[in-house]
Amino acid sequence: MPAPLHIQLSSVTTEFARTLKSSNRFLTGFALAALLAGCANPSHRAPVEDRGHPANAKPASTSATGTATPATPVVDVKPMPGAENAGKPGYYTVKPKDTLIRIALDNGQDVRDLVRWNSLANPNLIEVGQVLRVLPPGAESGVSTAPVGVARVEARPLDAKAANGSASSASSNSSSASAASAAGASAAVAAKSSDDDLTWDWPSPGTVIQRFDEVRNKGIDLRGKPGDPVYAAASGRVIVMEPVRGYGNTIVIKHVNDYLSVYAHNQTLLVKKDQVVRKGQKIAEMGSSDADQVKLHFEIRKGGNPLDPSKLLPPR
Repeated sequence: MPAPLHIQLSSVTTEFARTLKSSNRFLTGFALAALLAGCANPSHRAPVEDRGHPANAKPASTSATGTATPATPVVDVKPMPGAENAGKPGYYTVKPKDTLIRIALDNGQDVRDLVRWNSLANPNLIEVGQVLRVLPPGAESGVSTAPVGVARVEARPLDAKAANGSASSASSNSSSASAASAAGASAAVAAKSSDDDLTWDWPSPGTVIQRFDEVRNKGIDLRGKPGDPVYAAASGRVIVMEPVRGYGNTIVIKHVNDYLSVYAHNQTLLVKKDQVVRKGQKIAEMGSSDADQVKLHFEIRKGGNPLDPSKLLPPR
């Protein structure tokens, strides 16, 4: 007698579930095998996009662990203007915080000369490491001296009378030559004194509040009140008349034989660039520009080198 219908359906359902479970196990195993096979085959790696290397860059490298190292750009370093003259006499290498005015001042030159000698398109734009000419072309080579030849003297016998006459004449000539030489030497000394030994006057009646120090204070500081007159300490030509970093409103006067005088921290400037001024002329009014108090900072320089003004100014 056949089994009841519900028993037959239960058997069919159980067999179908067993078949389905076996099929899932087979499919899972097949998928796992396929995945392992793909990993083992290098030809199935994901493609790497090659975007190309930028110009002047080293290509990316791969480390031992397989990690890619990014490309390293190579920067072309251009030599600074005038670098071929670095270290030569008559040239200066620009340092941080330098300005063209300060470089000109420290070398006893007019800013416009530096602009011309170095063909600077923009005087306000100089770069650290740039090499500038700070002496006139040819001045750095110095003065060459040619060897002086020694004249040959021929000795000849003379009679007594001629010898006496010659001796008297030689003595007279020698005296004249000595006098001429002495006169020439005196004239040379006088000329040198008139060039080198300028007569200086005090630029302000104020008392000295800070003395010269070659490292910390390259001049002297004079006390005053706002608007007190500032006078030219010697006759010359104005080469700077503008604000200077650390000096405030500044006037620089160029005198004979590479002397410069500097007047800083003014509140009002009363002269113009290239103006010729005479000793004792009022050129500015005292102030506190770029300073912590009202004062006049005064310097005397020769060839750019600071000198102690108290040794050059008259006693008072």
